[in-house]
Amino acid sequence: MMLIMSDIRLIMIGAVIIFAGFVVGSFANSNYSQYALQQQNFDDCYDYSTGVAVHVKCSDKNYDYVLYLMLTLVLLGIGGFVMYKGIRGKWDHDAKDNEMLGPGNS
Repeated sequence: MMLIMSDIRLIMIGAVIIFAGFVVGSFANSNYSQYALQQQNFDDCYDYSTGVAVHVKCSDKNYDYVLYLMLTLVLLGIGGFVMYKGIRGKWDHDAKDNEMLGPGNS
């Protein structure tokens, strides 16, 4: 049995997935932009989240940032695809005569 969702639901789900992609992207950018600036200006990276400067590898932080970027792009792509399927889907007025319910359609 094939599950067919309403087109408007697909559009709403796509919008939620795209929003989640933007949230993940903004989270990654806010956390890892400091390491990019440190590497560009000083060639050393330090983590100040504990209140004490802890030396961290810049390459590890850049790798984590790329992983978040890829997750963001995947979420945006999936959300766009789901929304596209909802927009290009078959609307309710494409129902067949034998599938219609109501007066005059027995």
